Amino acid sequence: MSSVVKVILGSIAFAIFWVLAVFPVVPFLPIGRTAGSLLGALLMVVFGILDPVDAYDAIDLQVLALLFGTMVVSVYLERADMFQYLGMFLSWKSMGAKDLMCRICVVSAVSSALFTNDTSCVVLTEFVLKIARQENIPPHPLLLALASSANIGSSATPIGNPQNLVIAVESALFSFGSFMTGMLPAVLVGLVLNALVLLVMYWKVLSIRKEDEGDVNTQMLLPATMFHVPSNLNENRNAGHADTPGLESGVSLEERETTHLVVHEMSEYDVVENTSGKWRRILWKTCVYLVVVGMLVSLLMGLNMSWTATGAALALIALGFEDAQPSLAKVSYSLLVFFSGMFITVEGFEGTGIPSSLWAFAEGYVQVTSAKGVAVLALVILVLSNSVSNVPTVLLLGARFADSKAFRTRDDLKKAWLILAWVSTVSGNLSLLGSAANLIVCEQARRSPHLAYNLSFWRHLKFGVPSTILVTVAGLTLIS
Repeated sequence: MSSVVKVILGSIAFAIFWVLAVFPVVPFLPIGRTAGSLLGALLMVVFGILDPVDAYDAIDLQVLALLFGTMVVSVYLERADMFQYLGMFLSWKSMGAKDLMCRICVVSAVSSALFTNDTSCVVLTEFVLKIARQENIPPHPLLLALASSANIGSSATPIGNPQNLVIAVESALFSFGSFMTGMLPAVLVGLVLNALVLLVMYWKVLSIRKEDEGDVNTQMLLPATMFHVPSNLNENRNAGHADTPGLESGVSLEERETTHLVVHEMSEYDVVENTSGKWRRILWKTCVYLVVVGMLVSLLMGLNMSWTATGAALALIALGFEDAQPSLAKVSYSLLVFFSGMFITVEGFEGTGIPSSLWAFAEGYVQVTSAKGVAVLALVILVLSNSVSNVPTVLLLGARFADSKAFRTRDDLKKAWLILAWVSTVSGNLSLLGSAANLIVCEQARRSPHLAYNLSFWRHLKFGVPSTILVTVAGLTLIS
């Protein structure tokens, strides 16, 4: 195959993947992101850009294992009511809408750093909308706080988002602790700046309670009651003795007392059973939390991240002592398939030589030892992340970093990887289409039974542009 034909066919395959990944419901082929990823991978093989063996070798099993392990851990944490506790914290002794929004920023960031941003957004969106309805607060500042803080907070750890998983594995330069140490100052400052932008932009909105609109089913906003006590429970008393509910008035006193004794014993048995089940539940939840803490400690000690996450997932499955299928069914296998197809597609696009040519043009301007070079590198990452998407951007640029002349020392290379992690993640706040977390919050809010709300593209962009610029620049200053 001539190089020109290879470039054309490889570009067509990558373009199809890109269109379906960014716009999964395009009218001419509405097959979704996962199928689009597989189609791009298949075309790379069919067009002869990659042979089947090279295509399979392009799939990074370490990233897939780490992603699978963290998803299973998140499922069991949800079963152990971790996210319910986080939701309760949001409204506990809240001092108003502004205090609530700041709490959402903190909770979203912390949960995203430990349990991935997509998982946090899926679970916490319902809590945020429920509280907004109860407190009669306009929901859009709270939704923006949730999505943007999830993206910023997820950049703190290698398990916070998919692109960080790729960076931690592909760079082979970071332990869990060293990555977090390098990113944490930027994350903390970024969260504060993001919260300040939200407060400045929506101070008046948060100061005025939203007027109640229409009838609301308040039943689903109240705690569920465990049982209902019949109103006639204490009726039908005779000669100082209470009749047992359900017995006819003609039953003898001796039979009534015997029946009452049996009912009383059964009631005590039920209490013992309920108490026993309650303590088993508490013990199981405690074990789940201990396993997760052990996983985080192991990661901080520098153990292999993929095997540690997978081991923690298997430990949680064993602790359940039941068929794990219902829990494993909640794992997003479509995401794992999407990543597999994306690895192959990006590897095929690498074979066309286009990414290398573009990098050769920009390489002389991306010195991480100068402010100008850092700015150029950040701009390249920002543009690519909002056009190609962040994970392909990390795969394409990361492949250039190791052999680049722009990064002469190991410290320069580590700094470049951290800049890639920071900008590719935070740039997702620029627009509604910038990250999966934004789209998850938007879609969850649109379908919510508590307070359906449509977060528009322009409303997000109005906040996203100033927030992204301030947070990105501040983070780059600290990382550099």
